[in-house]
Amino acid sequence: MNKLVGRSEIMKLFHDNMTIMCGGFANRGSAAKLIDMAVESGVQGMYIISNDSGDPDLTVGRFIRSGQAKKITASHVGMNPELGESVLAGKMELELSPQGTLAERIRCGGAGLGGVLVTTGMGTIIEEGKQKVEVNGQTYLLETPLTAEIALVKAHKADVMGNLVYKGTQRNFNPLVAMAAKTVIVEADEIVPAGALDMDEIHTPGVFVSMIWNGEE
Repeated sequence: MNKLVGRSEIMKLFHDNMTIMCGGFANRGSAAKLIDMAVESGVQGMYIISNDSGDPDLTVGRFIRSGQAKKITASHVGMNPELGESVLAGKMELELSPQGTLAERIRCGGAGLGGVLVTTGMGTIIEEGKQKVEVNGQTYLLETPLTAEIALVKAHKADVMGNLVYKGTQRNFNPLVAMAAKTVIVEADEIVPAGALDMDEIHTPGVFVSMIWNGEE
């Protein structure tokens, strides 16, 4: 099944008040051109789930500068002062989630699990409003799973059937978000024919991928 699509088909998928997950970290390994499409779609009220908030006007940071995001869940926001300004001004909601916890919450979302038990954040404001669970005398916080309507994934190679190979920093959160969204859209450095990838080098099987941007503007 050929999953290559053009820009116009991708643009149709964005709508107001949707949840979007993005792979990558600190502007590296991110699907920057797909993020640009989401911003250029003009939709409002987006909830963004990402390991970081990007730099101002770079990758995920574009959602904040454009004012199109109403909420972001991330582990690191220190590179983007515009996010802090938006939150303090009441224009955006920020949920900070420790990086390991965030990764596990997304993995739980992709695997259909009910959440993950952690001790990170116990005794801090992180635990406010969260369910506590006791296991063998140890108290844990229940961190709930995260899913999205769309995941924007960056890969090094993609075959036309959606099998993906990552390189370097692309391997951080991209494999996780590719499992946790209803629609997974891929931006790849290189697109190859079906059968061109060695099965042993595939990191994300094509069953998780909905479509691959063909690179046409």
